Amino acid sequence: MLNAASPSTYSTALFADFFFLVRDYGVPVSPKDLIDLNEGFDRGLVKSLDDLFVLSKLTFVRRKEHLDAFERAFSYYFFGIEIPHVAEGDLDLLRTKPFKDWLAQQIADGKLPERAIYTMSAQELMDKFWETLREQLEAHQGGSKWVGRFGNSPFGGDGNAQRGVRVEGASRNRSALTVIADRRYLSYADKTAVRAENIREALESMKHMKNEGPRDILNLDETIRRTAQHGGEIDLVFERELRDRISVVLLVDNGGYSMDPFIQLTRLLFKKMHERFEDMTTYYFHNTIYQNVYTDFRRTKKLSTEQLLQRNPDTRFVFFGDATMAPEELEMPHGSIYHYAREAKPSTYWLRRTAERYKHSVWLNPIPKTSWPNAYGGYTLNRIRQIFHMEDMTLGGIKGMVERLSEVRT
Repeated sequence: MLNAASPSTYSTALFADFFFLVRDYGVPVSPKDLIDLNEGFDRGLVKSLDDLFVLSKLTFVRRKEHLDAFERAFSYYFFGIEIPHVAEGDLDLLRTKPFKDWLAQQIADGKLPERAIYTMSAQELMDKFWETLREQLEAHQGGSKWVGRFGNSPFGGDGNAQRGVRVEGASRNRSALTVIADRRYLSYADKTAVRAENIREALESMKHMKNEGPRDILNLDETIRRTAQHGGEIDLVFERELRDRISVVLLVDNGGYSMDPFIQLTRLLFKKMHERFEDMTTYYFHNTIYQNVYTDFRRTKKLSTEQLLQRNPDTRFVFFGDATMAPEELEMPHGSIYHYAREAKPSTYWLRRTAERYKHSVWLNPIPKTSWPNAYGGYTLNRIRQIFHMEDMTLGGIKGMVERLSEVRT
């Protein structure tokens, strides 16, 4: 039921807790967004659950990588259903709090055996969890949080709440619930693992456009503006073509056993970066760089690091490796593990020189960021983080790399 007071007495405070929840889920929102949402209510834009979902989504979400987080926040706030941040079939589900809470409740209700985690396969448990979640999204009537009828929520109809917004009318085809259940935008979420379908999009946002060549491109808008300024006398305005002249150097750790679990990820990165950047050169190293890098993946053909440092300082440098090794390899003179490469200067000398010359540089690490503090070999990982900006191989990490490499530096 709608409170008898005028809209101005409640509208700026309405949905404040939903606003904070959306922000906690990782969607960047501002107080202005909350005001806009309430203005939508004041104008009568919300007549149904679908309207509420659409209005709040249009108000709070500006980038599609935040859509999945918004839908999960909406589900939790209005339906009391917590959807984990994993895709169906992802074994990480078994470690999430929503799954553990659901399993405990299923056992307590006698719907699953007490030792279900041992007697049922992971696939069976996951299928049962998602089946239960979809049933909850369908049967959303009542409850203390759910939008529906005869419940305690202030955001429903015919309920017990003394103050709130009445959501009138039947849901049109339950589109809001269908959208949430489909998880159509999970692959774009920042914490999602990198896959072929999303890494290309992340790399596409990297632009470094410069005016090149003769002025042979007609700027129609500027031509019309200047012609109007000159009383109708035609003033043709030509500009140079915008071309992407970015140069990228990719240095890849392809030695030792620690990188073996990331072979497929490395190949995917290779493929997509080569598709994106015409001017890209790849070099190889093992664990870290010394006075030489290698031009072939077998690391038989040397290129002096000194020569590498002669490139244009505007070149973008991307290191790809787990950054884990014995501390001596990184910090000691003659630290290389190869007897034929006992170089006098420690690796940190070459890493610092590279970082100082190439300000657009990033170290991309296949180890998840959450594991960095306690990773095996974490000492060297964190020492390298002090030299280079480091990101992990999630979609958010790729975007962070792109933003770093795209920065304009003077």
